[in-house]
Amino acid sequence: MKNLFVSILIFTLLIGCKKGNDPVESKLILEKQNEFAIVIHGGAGTILKKNLSPEKEAEYKAKLEEAIRVGYTILKNGGSSIDAVQKTINVMEDSPLFNAGKGAVFTNAGTNEHDASIMDGKTLNAGASAGTKTVRNPISLARAIMDNSPHVMLSGNGAEEFAVEQGLQIVDPSYFYTENRFQSLQKIKSNKPSSIKLDEKDAFYDSNIKDSKFGTVGCVALDKNGNLAAGTSTGGMTNKRWGRIGDTPIIGAGTYANNNTCAVSSTGWGEFFIRTVVAYDISALMEYKGLSLSEAAKKVIQKKIPDLGGDGGVIAIDKQGNMVMEFNTAGMYRATMNDLGELYIGIYNE
Repeated sequence: MKNLFVSILIFTLLIGCKKGNDPVESKLILEKQNEFAIVIHGGAGTILKKNLSPEKEAEYKAKLEEAIRVGYTILKNGGSSIDAVQKTINVMEDSPLFNAGKGAVFTNAGTNEHDASIMDGKTLNAGASAGTKTVRNPISLARAIMDNSPHVMLSGNGAEEFAVEQGLQIVDPSYFYTENRFQSLQKIKSNKPSSIKLDEKDAFYDSNIKDSKFGTVGCVALDKNGNLAAGTSTGGMTNKRWGRIGDTPIIGAGTYANNNTCAVSSTGWGEFFIRTVVAYDISALMEYKGLSLSEAAKKVIQKKIPDLGGDGGVIAIDKQGNMVMEFNTAGMYRATMNDLGELYIGIYNE
């Protein structure tokens, strides 16, 4: 009976399209897949099974499950997608496993600098922060900027001053120190000259750095009210200099959400994701060309980004509850939960 109803609905809409309506405005109404759902990622890159011990693999999977269940519980209980996104990312920011918050990588100067962004698909309101060093949970700062300021993005000292005014948790920079991240910096610096010119871009992104730059965390969600939200948080790129900022805090590149289409969180080589406005491009392909979420994500991640020389991935969810986890790297830490409570966790390119 359900399939018969859908068939009748599609036939009716097709008849309507013959009246000369713009085809973009005459899209078919697709069957809803999930009343609510959530997707997370913990970064993409050269993640190979041979390089992860069984113990470390289990540790990653446990943290991914812990994080996604926080957001799932919020959604199941009727909470908002924006709350689910923030609280889920908080869990990953508090873990040293991921390059965000506690586990952030080190800059060339030996500091940890954080970027984050969040977006509400219902209102298109958004908030972002860049280059903070003392805010424990950057995604919470991005949320505060969205909710409690007239601005979209704040950076550096100003963003930290705002965080203090908002009563967010401020920590000593030493809180973000992790030995393995510090040793990664030392390894890269020992193999490179102390001065890197702008025209040495190709040398700057050597294999060591490339494998260290993908550790972003993100979350997208659809709630029971049909609202989408997306958020992303990162420590950036190991050995970054000159206040480099990637795609994570840039709305439309690292994060985008629109109830009319989808919610997207990116992880990858930020410079390329900025140039191609990855998150918004996926939404635009759906809105203006009528592509499905899967088709749009595949086109951007498997074609547009690689053609320019970049790599990485996205997680996304559309207004019908369809979920995608598209990446062109050896692996991406990822997980999904649907409205039935079914959990999927993945690491490698399987």
